[in-house]
Amino acid sequence: MKVLVTGATGYVGGRLVPKLLEAGHTVRVIAREPHRLDNVPWRKDVDIVQGDLLNVADVRSAVAGQDVLYYLVHSMSSAGDFEELERTVANTVAQEAASAGVQRIVYLGGLHPDGPLSRHLGSRKEVGDILLSSGVPTIALQAGVIIGSGSASFEMIRHLTEVLPYMPAPKWVRNFIQPIAIRDVLHYLVASATLPPEVNRAFDIGGPDVFRYGQLMNGYALEAGLKQRPIASLPVLTPWLASQWVNLVTPIPRALAVPIIESLLHDAVMKNHDIDAVIAPPQEGLIGYRRAVRLALARMRSGEMETSWRNTPVIGAPADRLPSDPEWTGHTVYTDTREFASRTDTDSLWKIVESIGGENGWYSLPVAWAARGWLDKLVGGVGLRRGRRDPDSLVIGDALDFWRVEEIDHGRFLRLRAEMKLPGLAWLEFTVSPGADGGSVLHQRAIFFPHGLGGRLYWLAVMPFHGIVFEGMASSMARAAEVLSQAREAKQPQNAVH
Repeated sequence: MKVLVTGATGYVGGRLVPKLLEAGHTVRVIAREPHRLDNVPWRKDVDIVQGDLLNVADVRSAVAGQDVLYYLVHSMSSAGDFEELERTVANTVAQEAASAGVQRIVYLGGLHPDGPLSRHLGSRKEVGDILLSSGVPTIALQAGVIIGSGSASFEMIRHLTEVLPYMPAPKWVRNFIQPIAIRDVLHYLVASATLPPEVNRAFDIGGPDVFRYGQLMNGYALEAGLKQRPIASLPVLTPWLASQWVNLVTPIPRALAVPIIESLLHDAVMKNHDIDAVIAPPQEGLIGYRRAVRLALARMRSGEMETSWRNTPVIGAPADRLPSDPEWTGHTVYTDTREFASRTDTDSLWKIVESIGGENGWYSLPVAWAARGWLDKLVGGVGLRRGRRDPDSLVIGDALDFWRVEEIDHGRFLRLRAEMKLPGLAWLEFTVSPGADGGSVLHQRAIFFPHGLGGRLYWLAVMPFHGIVFEGMASSMARAAEVLSQAREAKQPQNAVH
């Protein structure tokens, strides 16, 4: 079938597209800013058209010849009359889809109770009603909190839980929530494309668990290896004040926090399971909340850094981040990056990189490195005594003082994983490349995944030392490579005589 996806630059849309391709559909996406899709792994497999859903001509061109339309857009702004904007877009899409002979509209809305709703939930319900009355067979799937790395609601849970050892929170933390894993949302969305035309109604979808919102936070804490957080319900914390608090202690923008928090003012639990009669649950069953969190954390736990995997050609599970996700999504990552040019050749520079550590040292403040090793030993770590297997060469898996060789591309790249005691996960990377004007360049990067509030405080505490230690290490390695190169050049005539 020919399928048009709106909202492909968003969280759900970006993960839905490859699933539709796997199902054998031909996919077109419409985006106001197509460049935001430049790095997604499915970029070359779809037809990407530039267009604005507020522009009737753009919508008409996009829906032409399409069998199914996925409506996955919704304004998260709280400024102005966003309800009127949503109403206009929904009516435009509905009318053009009907005129183009689209056979099915699939809409993803929000799980909500009967009665008065927040502005955002009310708007999402109204959009669903407009599409359902379009004359095109429509299914409106209504989901609550979606669990997966990159989902705004999940990211709020992640950041609040990791940053705060104690959480003063509004009384809505006691409201009931029925979360759903992103994999299960995609299951329902893909299956919706082939429903018979008589299906034209809204359906609640949710996972197998129902928790209070505070329990979601502590469920995340347990899966992330953190202590459960005491939560105090404060009736004076209004949605506006709560959004200011979220914006202060997490990287989530206040404009996004407001609609998320407003949606939490109501219980978000399925009213029925009518969806089961139309779309059967996944064969392996719906994913529980704790397992969904585990999947969202899986890449971090496997030691694959999001700072590295973004550029790989294959994205793994739906719970992973995508390059199109906002910068504040995913696990918090701190980096310290240095770059030094050297007049020497890349071979000499790589020789210094591969021989680092052990008896050769770390090229910067040996007293500081020794003190760090002693402190690590004091708290039960491995310390610096392990040294290295060989003074000149490294292979994957080698112990290197309190590091471990995780990846090596001889002559170009070395990644070390920290095995000292830390409140988080740490790596140190070295990349050697040719210089633009001859010589070579050393790229050095330290990466740290903090574990809870302690990890964040640790990074802030060591930042001043990084400016001295890492800066000195990179520059000293570049100079040592020049000395090595000069020694080699001085030795060459002697070898020629002999």
